[in-house]
Amino acid sequence: MQRETSGTILWLTGWSMPDTVFERLRELLPDFYHVSVDYSAADTPEKLMYLTEKAALNLQSSEVAACMTRVNCGPLLIGGWSLGGLLALKLAVKGYADGLVLFAATARFTRSKEETDRGWADAYVRQMITGLTKDRQTVETKFRQLMFTEAEWEAGLGQSLSPIGSWTTPALITGLQILRSEECKSQLSEINCPVLLVHGTEDKICPYGAAEELVAYLPQAELLTIPVSGHAPFLGREVHIAEVLRRWWHEQ
Repeated sequence: MQRETSGTILWLTGWSMPDTVFERLRELLPDFYHVSVDYSAADTPEKLMYLTEKAALNLQSSEVAACMTRVNCGPLLIGGWSLGGLLALKLAVKGYADGLVLFAATARFTRSKEETDRGWADAYVRQMITGLTKDRQTVETKFRQLMFTEAEWEAGLGQSLSPIGSWTTPALITGLQILRSEECKSQLSEINCPVLLVHGTEDKICPYGAAEELVAYLPQAELLTIPVSGHAPFLGREVHIAEVLRRWWHEQ
């Protein structure tokens, strides 16, 4: 017999981050079937995009998925964090998703001087790429320092992450290249599935303005604001996030 589920969640992690950041959420959502994409060794943007699209395409074939897992996979939710959120939006534009759950996401990462409330300057991302070839430890350390608020650091959220080094250097550069080049803002109106956005008000990497932009342009978006939270609004709040996610999805 096949096990009935509320659906399948395809998890796409953020830049430089191991997939294990989602472990607690997955544990709290046993009524979903969970699949991840490992792009920590993807050495070109084309390969990284291929890996995510292949996973979504495979899961869309319910017969194949059921045969492989003996699970009635149900509708496909794509959960993406930061870079993973941008990738999830790209997949939704192509019609792969029945729903999206986006953490600290943006429709475009690099922004002009007039849009600093929504993203970073391209020059800063280019500097990171250059820095990775010289001292990747320093680049990743500085990035992690920006992820959390002072209160979150004091609460130990930063220490809850796995040690630096889970991605290859080519994969780190690939991820930044995607963040420099990819944008979904012009295609957001084409995403007709329900979207749950989870965003911290103190996010220094994908500023809160990026979430407000997504709500304004996505036809079926709902925003869960996490006050005084940085770039990882789900860490340390998994119980609350899981409850909200389940309730939101069952309402759809």
